[in-house]
Amino acid sequence: MDKDEIHLRRLPAAAPWGPHTDSEFHGVDFLPEDLNEAPEETRMRVNKKYSCLPAEEKGIHIINIRAIEDIGYDQHESTLLNSLSKNPDADCKYGLYFRDGKRKVDYILVYHYKKSSAGKTLTRRVHHNDSSARSTKQDQPLPGKGVQLEMGESEPHVDYHEDDKRFRREEYEGNLVEAGLELERDEDTKIHGVGFVKIHAPWNVLCREAEFLKLKMPTKKMYQINQTHGLLKKINSVIQKITEPIQPKVAEHKPQTVKRLSYPFSREKQHLFDLSDRDSFFDSKTRSTIVYEILKRTTCTKAKYSMGITSLLANGVYSAAYPLHDGDYEGENVEPNDRKLLCEEWASYGVFYKYQPIDLVRKYFGEKIGLYFAWLGVYTQMLIPASIVGIIVFLYGCATVDENIPSMEMCDQRNNITMCPLCDRTCSYWKMSSACATARASHLFDNPATVFFSVFMALWAATFMEHWKRKQMRLNYRWDLTGFEEEEDHPRAEYEAKVLEKSLRKEHKHKETDKEKLTWKDRFPAYLTNFVGIIFMVGLTFAIVFGVIIYRISTAAALAISSTPSGRSSVRVTVTATAVIINLVVIIILDEVYGCIARWLTQIEVPKTDKNFEERLIFKAFLLKFVNAYTPIFYVAFFKGRFVGRPGDYVYIFHSFRMEECAPGGCLMELCIQLSIIMLGKQLIQNNLFEIGIPKMKKFIRYMKLKRRRSLDHEEHMKKKQRYEVDYNLEPFAGLTPEYMEMIIQFGFVTLFVASFPLAPLFALLNNIIEIRLDAKKFVTELRRPVAVRAKDIGIWYNILRGIGKLAVIINAFVISFTSDFIPRLVYLYMYSENGTMHGFVNHTLSSFNVSDFQAGTAPNDPMDLGYEVQICRYKDYREPPWSENKYDISKDFWAVLAARLAFVIVFQNLVMFMSDFVDWIIPDIPKDISQQIHKEKVLMVEVFMREEQGKLQMLETWKDKDKRKGENCNNHSPRLSRSHSGSLSSCHSYPLDV
Repeated sequence: MDKDEIHLRRLPAAAPWGPHTDSEFHGVDFLPEDLNEAPEETRMRVNKKYSCLPAEEKGIHIINIRAIEDIGYDQHESTLLNSLSKNPDADCKYGLYFRDGKRKVDYILVYHYKKSSAGKTLTRRVHHNDSSARSTKQDQPLPGKGVQLEMGESEPHVDYHEDDKRFRREEYEGNLVEAGLELERDEDTKIHGVGFVKIHAPWNVLCREAEFLKLKMPTKKMYQINQTHGLLKKINSVIQKITEPIQPKVAEHKPQTVKRLSYPFSREKQHLFDLSDRDSFFDSKTRSTIVYEILKRTTCTKAKYSMGITSLLANGVYSAAYPLHDGDYEGENVEPNDRKLLCEEWASYGVFYKYQPIDLVRKYFGEKIGLYFAWLGVYTQMLIPASIVGIIVFLYGCATVDENIPSMEMCDQRNNITMCPLCDRTCSYWKMSSACATARASHLFDNPATVFFSVFMALWAATFMEHWKRKQMRLNYRWDLTGFEEEEDHPRAEYEAKVLEKSLRKEHKHKETDKEKLTWKDRFPAYLTNFVGIIFMVGLTFAIVFGVIIYRISTAAALAISSTPSGRSSVRVTVTATAVIINLVVIIILDEVYGCIARWLTQIEVPKTDKNFEERLIFKAFLLKFVNAYTPIFYVAFFKGRFVGRPGDYVYIFHSFRMEECAPGGCLMELCIQLSIIMLGKQLIQNNLFEIGIPKMKKFIRYMKLKRRRSLDHEEHMKKKQRYEVDYNLEPFAGLTPEYMEMIIQFGFVTLFVASFPLAPLFALLNNIIEIRLDAKKFVTELRRPVAVRAKDIGIWYNILRGIGKLAVIINAFVISFTSDFIPRLVYLYMYSENGTMHGFVNHTLSSFNVSDFQAGTAPNDPMDLGYEVQICRYKDYREPPWSENKYDISKDFWAVLAARLAFVIVFQNLVMFMSDFVDWIIPDIPKDISQQIHKEKVLMVEVFMREEQGKLQMLETWKDKDKRKGENCNNHSPRLSRSHSGSLSSCHSYPLDV
């Protein structure tokens, strides 16, 4: 027989099955003319045999393409060419299934390959079921998909780096097949130079891994959920009717009255589970999680390397690995799927007023992402009462501004209070009444209601944390996470590489290398670098804030030289606004820089697991971003105007710049401006514009790159993309850390300085309404589908939230007592007021200075600027007058006010802390109905197993009785009959007793 020829014989339907006895076809199995006519058992055996065995074991090698062309074999008569159809892409639902259209794609591996100059890559869509089959099929062209190299053509240039990657991929994929997964390769895509490996987990693999992972799956047993009765039931029904328009139209969001009992999956107890529909028993999220666990633990041990998928991705062997989205979310004739439903009912700005379909989010993205959006929803809901109270406090300030005696005194031009110059030489004396607008605006935020609001927000933070804990327990119950404990994760690729490097060094020195691990000595240089780096970054932040202070002082001095009265009157507002904008720009830039530095510092530490890496990264990033965002605010709240000195003895920076002072109305108004601009600007620019703009820009850049590399072939260009090609062009999922971080920083703005800005909860609420839909749209449409991760809480973020809540109590106590004028007003009202009113308070807070005591060269250049000669000017401080024996010394009033301020801090802090802890204690962490349902589940599970055991015992007793009766019947037979029926006698006692 010629090497390019092949003889095929078709057997009739009645031909015997199995290897044919003819010598011509020794060792070759043949299929009947119509496999469907064969018995089901035989057909299953043949399908299994021909889909699982490598080509060599089937007795026939891959057929040479020339031989196929010479045969002229008709397609509908051939069992070898059954994969060629009119539209194979439609059969596999454009990449959601294998080429057979039956096996679902659970995961995708992506790799880059280089085409040789001598010809196109020979491999196209290839199905892997064994390592030997894979290597054989990989080197052979499929029908019509390859170019046969002529003998005379020169061999292409060998790229050893690419060959090494290919060998690693071959070994790794072979190991995946040995683990039970089924693979199919596709290099015939619109993205040239990129190959895809489709992975499918068959039923037996899913069952095995579900048992290993202890996944809780629903059983056949259903039970009634306890319902409320009486008045509570009526209230709940009324609430449901009222909130019905704002409920998402998804099945998972409807209230449930019955629930399936869940139990960790076990192959031995499959009869307990509802396996009526095996295709949907493990949903796509669970299937991808199972495959990812196999990918992580499957190793590629080439040249002493022990690597899972994370290491292979880090080393560039594969360029990406991701599960597929369920389908398209927009367009005509799109089949209904969870992604499309999420896009319509969740990831749309038109449904901003509706509740989130959290159960559907969890079903599609997993518990970890579901918990993030659930937490964000609870936080946003809790901002509603805080916003309402904040608006009431602000409106109270607006309503009482005309009744505020201190601001009225400051605005009264009849008082004729002359203030000392704000800077040396260039600044002149000024009237207090010129600061009237600032004083009136300060009252909007600095009034008695802000103290109440600070106490309210401290209790609000404690209530929010307790409410979230209860919500979390309800979700754990609904999502079958009760009793779930996170197991230790696989080591990271970088950690394994460091351990390998350490073991190789020890091997070189002929030392033992058993169970190597990284110790603190190995990590000491990284720890030292972390410490020095963080100190340097914090110092850099302080230096930038100090630079902005210098800018404020120098700009104020420069603007004071202006000859126009309007320019002089607007100096303070201009300087404050421009300095805050500079702070905002610096904060946004440093946020991005600090995020990269925190990641680099964490990487050089080489944490062992992904969880350790994430926690250390969160701690460093939060520390740096917290310092970056709040340092300018801390300066205005607690340091500005504290170290000014007094006229004639000012404190100077670099012997030329005077420290800046607070306005006559106090620094609280400036703190409000600083906080509002930074908070609103950060939310608008960083959180929203960056989140929308940067992904769009990256997507556009990828699109332009692919357009340049795209083939000019019109037919190839018009071909619809496969699902895995479309998902490959999406942005990779980078974790939830950035999402949580921006919300935690916002939580700090809402709670830490809320005494100075009661409208902060309102602006946070408006931002979060957009943020939820923005994040949802990003997850559904802009990102590749992340691997579902099981989690029962939000992790380290909860501890950070609790820490911010405790810190907020202390900071608000200091803001009220030291930054606002609340305590000085109380001291004046109860100790110094003659008629029990606030009349005379402004005069009481001002000290006097004799202009003849100015240091040489610091007096105003134009002392007659106000039209009269000034002898005594006033400044805000508690000091002795110039006619006193101890002139300009700190007065007794200062110490009385300071004592009252410190006493208020102690009382306020302890009282609010006690109230917060009381709220924490009085609200149980686990709702009563949930604890009852969990207990009920345990009782029902015990009953199920007890019933099962009783059934087994009854069955055994029945079989024993039958066996005994059969034995008696056999003994009653005659000896002749017994001898003639020896087979029957032996069968009398051969009953199987397997349960």
